[in-house]
Amino acid sequence: MREELLAILEKNSRIDFNELAIMLGTTEEEVLKEISELENEGIICGYHTLINWDKTSIEKVTGLIEVKVTPQRGKGFDEMAERIYKYPEVKAVYLMSGGYDLLVILEEKTLKEIAGFVSDKLSTLDSVLSTTTHFILKKYKDHGTVLKKAEKDEREVIIP
Repeated sequence: MREELLAILEKNSRIDFNELAIMLGTTEEEVLKEISELENEGIICGYHTLINWDKTSIEKVTGLIEVKVTPQRGKGFDEMAERIYKYPEVKAVYLMSGGYDLLVILEEKTLKEIAGFVSDKLSTLDSVLSTTTHFILKKYKDHGTVLKKAEKDEREVIIP
């Protein structure tokens, strides 16, 4: 039940507990107990709402910053990742393979704010060797959800 419950919640964390119980062939109480255990064990870490900011009047710019760092003896990349994710403007930090070590994701109002974070805060950290910044220009799909469905062509076909 645990894996199936997680798969359902990952797609829709707002699903009704009674509906979950029916889908899983168990009781609502068992579902609530299992969710509570998953939260206590740190398997379920939080619940999020996916917003298509392009459809609002609020300006948001997403920056992806690749960071090359010197790993700390005995601590690897964890200490540096922790220093970075403690900044409130940082939305996510990932350790990755390839030419860079960490991927940092920011959301700000302007490109200038992201550039300022990189130059004033990130690049000044003693273990940071280099950074490369990318800006997301348009999101098509995020967290498994298509944000802009293809528009249906409603033009009439004219046959001469």
